Amino acid sequence: MIRLSGFADEIGPDLDLQIATLQAEAMHYLELRAVWDTNVLDLTEDQRRTVKDRLGGAGIAVSSIGSPIGKVRIDEPWQDHVDRFRHCLDVAEFFEAPYIRLFSYYPPEGGSIADHRDEVIRRLQEQVEMAKDRPVTLLHENEADIYGMRTEACVDIAENVPGLGLIFDPANFVHAGVDTVQAWHALRDRVVYFHIKDMRAEDHQCVPAGEGAGHIPEILADAVCELGYEGFVSLEPHLAVAGRNAGYSGPDLFRTAVQKVKAILEGMGADHDATV
Repeated sequence: MIRLSGFADEIGPDLDLQIATLQAEAMHYLELRAVWDTNVLDLTEDQRRTVKDRLGGAGIAVSSIGSPIGKVRIDEPWQDHVDRFRHCLDVAEFFEAPYIRLFSYYPPEGGSIADHRDEVIRRLQEQVEMAKDRPVTLLHENEADIYGMRTEACVDIAENVPGLGLIFDPANFVHAGVDTVQAWHALRDRVVYFHIKDMRAEDHQCVPAGEGAGHIPEILADAVCELGYEGFVSLEPHLAVAGRNAGYSGPDLFRTAVQKVKAILEGMGADHDATV
């Protein structure tokens, strides 16, 4: 059974709108990145309690904390980021989220992140160590301009940071000029979570799943039908705005994105939890 989730802040900043749109698509999970134009790590204690209570009342759980951890330059103070990461662990535990999404750092201004590979790996290893007694699994997302942008670096991370899972984001590989099918076959045994975002290679425009160069139907078919994948498929469509730290689709385009993924899954005979 595939569990559908999504970055509900792409629907809009208002929590009621996020919940109503998810319910309209019979979705029982969201990936919590922002509410009320506030990043999940910057919500006050009262705001977190309100979000948790409202989601619980609507029958919606948090599949992952869509954190910005690791989306900083590698030369920025490490201890400041450690403190924010520890807070992120507390937030994930509060929301009973099984996963935290994180990244593998930007280069110094004018530098190359490849030159800092050892420090990237050390930091990720330390983060996994800090999380080992918490009820959460850390997940690395392939993303533009960070160390783990391309396939080889993602393999390096997976092989050298035990306990860190991989998120597969097809559009981010397209943006990096990576063949997504080749990336998938190199990483398929290490992927534990999907972000579904597709992109045209020629102009880097985000499009609904299956309409770009991400080869999403083929990759999901291999994951589900060959590997028996039964985890989360999280919508991050970016159909109206695609930014470095967030995207926006609006409720109508978000629902279009969800319906396209449902059709892909149902077309391959894969069961999912958001049947209407």
